[in-house]
This record gives sequence, structure tokens and C-alpha cells, in this order.
Amino acid sequence: MTAFLVIVVVALFAITFWQLTKIYQLSRNTNTLDSSQIASDKDNRIQGNLLLAFGIAFYIFMLYNFWTFGDRALPAASSEHGVQYDNLLLITMAVIMFVQVITQGLLHYFAFKYKGKKGNKALFFADNDKLEFVWTIIPVIVLAGLIIYGLFTWTDIMDINEEDDPIVIELYAKQFSWQARYAGKDNVLGKANVRFIEGANTMGVDESDPYAMDDVITAEIHLPVNRPVLFKMRSQDVLHSAYFPHFRAQMNVVPGMITQFSFTPTITTDEINDTEYMRDKVARINEIRKSGNEARMAAGEEPLGNYEQFEYYLLCNKICGVAHYNMQMKVVVESEEDFNAWIAEQKEYSQTMETAAPATEVAQVEN
Repeated sequence: MTAFLVIVVVALFAITFWQLTKIYQLSRNTNTLDSSQIASDKDNRIQGNLLLAFGIAFYIFMLYNFWTFGDRALPAASSEHGVQYDNLLLITMAVIMFVQVITQGLLHYFAFKYKGKKGNKALFFADNDKLEFVWTIIPVIVLAGLIIYGLFTWTDIMDINEEDDPIVIELYAKQFSWQARYAGKDNVLGKANVRFIEGANTMGVDESDPYAMDDVITAEIHLPVNRPVLFKMRSQDVLHSAYFPHFRAQMNVVPGMITQFSFTPTITTDEINDTEYMRDKVARINEIRKSGNEARMAAGEEPLGNYEQFEYYLLCNKICGVAHYNMQMKVVVESEEDFNAWIAEQKEYSQTMETAAPATEVAQVEN
């Protein structure tokens, strides 16, 4: 693959150099130009036809992709604010597609209709104030409308109402994994800093802070449905990005500072797996695995098992290093009762450190 890309780059470089040479020759004294370099009516006719054919092929290909891969898009948003987000995206894409279809179509049609012909002269306006006003004011109005709508949507999404008593969860990012820390029964996160990282204290929790003692550190995220959640985010090393695609949420995780994002999940993991969309998707994945397993078994490799059900995941959406692709954490959305039962089974930070202390002391003695 690398050799192929090198060949393509070299070929493109050669074509570029050849074209630059031709431009240089054409820019010299026009009296010495070779008449074969001047486009004839036949050349213009061929180019006009090719541009029209390309335009038609472009739209056919675009419609084919919408028809064939339209079901690969994300399902309906699984968060309260996700509906607003999807509406904003839909309106923006509709405006873009409307403009693109018209301008791209006119570009190819005009290139065909007004192709060069010997004896014809182009009609042009040196200036036209009305035309310039129209093509300036229309984009200004449309873009201003989109920006204002986007600002209102963003403000509404980012407005965190403390009166809703959101569950507070810290997301801690490091190459190449996530950890979650739930504020305990007091719903207040204890202080933390990377300078406190030592031994079993992998998140740098400040053990002198009494608010930290009832915090709960977990390897996966559980969320109660229809309950607001406030995520506070820290990074141990480089810039990461906490990305919840199905909840339409994303926020950069920046070293040296705390960022935050809040949303309310509205669809449980079980509910989304019970939709026709997800059942079809799971079946399609298993068909792909089945066909791929034949090749894997022929190569002496272990076959992949069946994909059982869809799961929500927290992903990293910044290229943070060689294992960036594998930086993810499972997210489970469940009923309030199931969440309460799960959180009750987790150890508080003080209990975790008590369990880890003997092992740490043994290791220090051995050293």
C-alpha cells in the first residue's frame, strides 16, 4: 500500500511539473506560440460534453450513496438535547445541499451551454451593483440565521441547571484509557491532581479531602435514564476528547484544566436494542462477521463470535497516540432502580484504598 501511494505521489508530481512547464511556455511571447496549444471548437465541444457528463454522473453517484448507505447513519439521539442537535444539523445540511445542488448543477450546465465557439464573444458586465448586492446579502442573511440559531441551541445545551440535582461524574483520560469517578452520597467530587498519583491512587485523588472518601471509581459508566448527568473531565497527559456519539455530546479533555458537559439520557440500552433499526444492524454485523470468518478460518485464525447486542460507548475523538482507536469505555443506560442497585455494589474510595494499602506495604517491604 505504501509503495502504491509513493507511485501515485510521484505521478502527480510529474503531471504538475509538466503542466507548469506548459503554463510557462504559454506565458512567453504570444507571437511564437504554437497554434496547436489554442483550443479549437472541437476541443471546446469535447470539454463541454465531458463536464456535463461528469455533472450528471456526480448527481447519480450522490443519490446512489444516499440510497445505499443512508441506513449507516446514527439512530435517533438518546439524549434530551440530542433532538435539538439533530434539528440544527438537519437544517444546516438542508441549506448546504440546496445550495450545492443548484450551484454545482449550474456550473456544469453553463460550461456545456456556453462552451467556446469561434466567432462568439462573451457578454459581460463591468459591474452590476444590484447583482452584487443580491449575491452578498442572501448568504449574509442565511449564515446569520444559522449562526444565531446555533448560538441559541448551544446556549440551551450548555445551560446546566443545578436545581435538577444532576449526578456528578468525573471522566479521567490518559493514554489510552478512561476512568470514571462518581461523586458519592454527598454528590460532591473530592479534589484531585496529577501530582497525587501514586501506587493505587491512579487518578490523583486528594486523600486529605473528606469529600473524596465516598467517591466511587469504576471501569465503566452506568447512567439512570431521564436523570441529568454532569461530567467533569480531566486529562493526565495529552489532549483527549470525550465523545458520546449516540448522546450527541462531545467535549475536549484538556491537561491542566477541568472541562464539563451535561446531558440527560432518554433511551436505555435495553430499549435501543429492542428497536427494529438496531435489530437490523446487529443482524447485518453478524452477516459481515460470518463472511469474514470463512477467510479467517482458512488462514488458521480464530473466528469472530456473534455480535450479541448494541452497547453505548464513550470514545476519544482526538488522535492522542498509537492506541487512540482503542480508547473507549462502555456506557450502560438503565432504570433508576437498576442504577441504584449497581452503584450500591461499588466500593467507595476509602474502602478501595484500605484494600490496596496492605498490597502496597508488602511491595515496599520487598523493595
